[in-house]
Amino acid sequence: MRAIWKGAIAFGLVNVPVKVYSATEDHDISLHQVHNADGGRIRYQRRCEVCSQVIDYSDIEKAFEEDGRTVILSKDELKSIPAENSHEIEVVQFVPSDQLEPMMFEKSYYLEPDSKSPKAYVLLRRALEDTDRVAIVQFALREKTRLGALRIKDDVLVLQSLLWPDEVREANFPSLDADIRISAQERDMSAALVESMAADFEPESFTDDYQVQLRTLIDAKLEQGESLDTEETFGVEAGEGGKGEVIDLMEALKRSLDRKRGGSASSSSPAGSGDSEGAEEEEDEAAKPARKSSGARSSGTGTAASKTTSGTRSTAAKSTASKTTATRSTSAKSGSTGGAKSGTAKAASTASKATKATDSKPAGSKSAASKTAAKPAAKTTTRARKPA
Repeated sequence: MRAIWKGAIAFGLVNVPVKVYSATEDHDISLHQVHNADGGRIRYQRRCEVCSQVIDYSDIEKAFEEDGRTVILSKDELKSIPAENSHEIEVVQFVPSDQLEPMMFEKSYYLEPDSKSPKAYVLLRRALEDTDRVAIVQFALREKTRLGALRIKDDVLVLQSLLWPDEVREANFPSLDADIRISAQERDMSAALVESMAADFEPESFTDDYQVQLRTLIDAKLEQGESLDTEETFGVEAGEGGKGEVIDLMEALKRSLDRKRGGSASSSSPAGSGDSEGAEEEEDEAAKPARKSSGARSSGTGTAASKTTSGTRSTAAKSTASKTTATRSTSAKSGSTGGAKSGTAKAASTASKATKATDSKPAGSKSAASKTAAKPAAKTTTRARKPA
């Protein structure tokens, strides 16, 4: 690094000589302008609008215009301003760090000791560490008096230039004055989303995607020339981007939470989901025989009823169909005469099949099937004896 300025920190009666280095740099790829027809480089010239001459930088002065009057200020006149000649970083206050508004931060500079003994430098650093405060300073740099904050980073004093209060705009948005109601559920879900994304800040884990892709584009253009296919290079059509979808706020929160919880849910679900799916399948299989058994009994009763021709027989069949399983069993015993058995035999056969199908099923299904199997309806007749 190359020092951009030299001065001294005025800490009471203590002077701390330092060199100032720019702490940040721009990593953007530098592009210049060319004529699209022939590739010629575009140059900007300082041309005077009065004489149309191209003016050298050494012949250019600065001026201020107000109410139609122009005041020209020469370089020597600007250098005569006292603050411009000051090379002192004056400490004016020590304040708690949480009182600094981050929006006021402008640019950072490293300060290196510029003396044979760095004792005064270390003393100031220790004072800031022990009191847990930030030094507010004033200094002049590049034709501007600046406000700054002096703090510590990795045992190095850092000078953070600050914007002046009138350089920070006030946020005045009428739309924020509206009465917006946020439900408790929305607040809970948003808090859960924040918690699911909570982490320690690690700047190294982030990348400047635009600069990476710009480098990819440049390399591809150098290799392929005018035959460059941007869709092949990036995998998407040039200019294609995500289109925002207007959805319900709650739905957006739910989707965000589901997306964040997807990884953990997928790793823990296989064992549990397999058991639950198996149980559901068993319940479904258990329900099917029971429904078949019920249908078979209904079919048997319907067959018996359809084969009766007389009013008495029809009445007896309806009475038998409306009774419970136990009642039908008792009625069947009392009404059996050893006559035609074909209709009831079919019902008994169907019930017997249902009993076999439900032997391995849950207790509820077994109970229903066993009741059906317990009917001695195999020897009953569909024709009830005509009352005397």
